[in-house]
Amino acid sequence: MLSGFDVFAIVLVLLVIVTLFAGIKTVPQGYGWTIERFGKYTRTLKPGLNLIVPYFDRVGRKMNMMEQVISIPEQEVITKDNATVTADGVAFFQVFEAARASYEVANLENAITVLTMTNIRSVMGSMDLDQVLSHRDEINERLLRVVDAAVSPWGVKVNRIEIKDIVPPADLVEAMGRQMKAERVKRADILQAEGQRQSEILRAEGAKQSQILQAEGRREAAFRDAEARERAAEAEAKATQMVSEAIAKGDVAALNYFIADKYIKAFGQLADAPNQKVIMLPVEAMSLLSSLAGIGEIAKATFGESAASAAAAARRGSVPSAGTTPPAVPPRA
Repeated sequence: MLSGFDVFAIVLVLLVIVTLFAGIKTVPQGYGWTIERFGKYTRTLKPGLNLIVPYFDRVGRKMNMMEQVISIPEQEVITKDNATVTADGVAFFQVFEAARASYEVANLENAITVLTMTNIRSVMGSMDLDQVLSHRDEINERLLRVVDAAVSPWGVKVNRIEIKDIVPPADLVEAMGRQMKAERVKRADILQAEGQRQSEILRAEGAKQSQILQAEGRREAAFRDAEARERAAEAEAKATQMVSEAIAKGDVAALNYFIADKYIKAFGQLADAPNQKVIMLPVEAMSLLSSLAGIGEIAKATFGESAASAAAAARRGSVPSAGTTPPAVPPRA
């Protein structure tokens, strides 16, 4: 049988053991435990081995100090242009002060969720549908700035807020598809019109260059014709001057040659005229003979006797008998 002293000793030993276990606390890494004494917060236990006053102190809240993620449920949002879209997202936050996160807000995750949903409606409601669909980075930035400022009194830091899905109604999706198709058709028409305009411009430039080259060709041809006429006129003037000098020296044969040459050329031009069908030549034979005689004298003086005899033979074969009328020249084909 155990005596009363033995029982007291055993009870005392068990009480000491229980007290030691109650005063020693081991906090895991990434957590912070708050300590309350008689229901009032006193301090926060860091990760590792910690000692508290047994029976007076107790662990109040065990706060996760690591970065956490919460899902923001989907909700309907009315944009600035009265379009209804459905949006959801995720938020990443981290507790930096366990005491404030424990005692400043009752339900931390629920508070962050509700606050984020409210600001999603506020931010997206101030934007048009096109801006909502194309400016997600701006929405995320504005949400992060507003929500982080709102939760800072709770000892919490919001690191990121991301919008996952933005789903417009089916009729809006169909309308946007038609709008996109019309926009692409418009761009194609604009490009085609631009190509046609460039083609017309190039063709006009080509026609312009062609006309310029043709005009330059005509100008060059006119210049050449004028130069040829000028040289012909200079030759004619020189011939006239030579004839005049010959007349001044008393050489009548040169004058006869000059007049006979002009006479024959004039009749040649009459024969070549397109409006002439029959040409009557009432020419006095003796005047033509005297002209040819002058030509023979010039040729004799210039080339010698052989040329003079050739000219006389040509005169005998080509001049008709005196008193006869020259025959009519047949029409030219």
